[in-house]
Amino acid sequence: MKRVLITGAAGFLGSHLCDRFINEGFYVIGMDNLITGDLKNIAHLFKNEHFEFYHHDVTKFVHVPGNLDYILHFASPASPIDYLKIPIQTLKVGSLGTHNLLGLAKAKNARILIASTSEVYGDPLVHPQTEDYYGNVNTIGPRGVYDEAKRFQESLTMAYHNFHGLETRIVRIFNTYGPKMRLNDGRVIPAFMGQALRGEDLTIFGNGTQTRSFCYVDDQIEGIFKLLMSDYHLPVNIGNPHEITINDFAKEIIKLTGTNQKIIYKPLPENDPLQRQPDITLAKKILNWEPKVNREVGLQKTFEYFKTLSAEELQKEEHKDFSKYIY
Repeated sequence: MKRVLITGAAGFLGSHLCDRFINEGFYVIGMDNLITGDLKNIAHLFKNEHFEFYHHDVTKFVHVPGNLDYILHFASPASPIDYLKIPIQTLKVGSLGTHNLLGLAKAKNARILIASTSEVYGDPLVHPQTEDYYGNVNTIGPRGVYDEAKRFQESLTMAYHNFHGLETRIVRIFNTYGPKMRLNDGRVIPAFMGQALRGEDLTIFGNGTQTRSFCYVDDQIEGIFKLLMSDYHLPVNIGNPHEITINDFAKEIIKLTGTNQKIIYKPLPENDPLQRQPDITLAKKILNWEPKVNREVGLQKTFEYFKTLSAEELQKEEHKDFSKYIY
């Protein structure tokens, strides 16, 4: 039985990856320090004989007994509300954490896939974004801790590939949504749906003409799996190229939820990207992959998930004490 280590296993994408690899017949080792992850996302796997979980911070030395065939590094804060609260930990998981896991992959002779992000392109001057675009990133801006952590992560991964001959893969993930997202993580889909469920007006930052391209989680996981199993070691965009303005998206949410909220506008955060759209030509060519789930279907599934949350969960704000993680 092939063995895979998935870091960030209790997070949104990490938990979906755990499910996928279990279903594919792998022995899955999940690892998470639970800063932003939640054990409820993987609780259903605890009784599975082919799953085990380590509560561990990957910025510290990582030891996993036995052989490993694959490592997927998905441990990182992934939304602005997180990496603005824990900037140092965000930088460390992309640097020290990546270094530890690349070292583990080398020791175990395992193939490792690194979760990068569309944020490596910053506020792009090229549209749509192709993998050969170097980006437009403010290294000292509020988002720089995340953007630069991921850019360094890519550089370190390529160094291990080129110097040590390590089998590496790099996925650049564009906006992804679906069940198991945290309702209060600050990203637009859970933010809008949470406001709709609470009967609040929808808040748009800026004038709403900025664009995003949303990929349903099942499509994203399929792309990641195909990339891991491919022979391609350079970065690959995985996302949905169907672009929409935030204004139009807010109207879609109001229609979906059957509510009659108003849309209110607040100032645009510093360095917030004005355009985000992946060019997935490479993924189509190399992986024979493209998204299948249209936004109407994906949003309905996501909304149904959020409707299952309790009234207490709908009202709560993020309250974790991050101070102990900043050192």
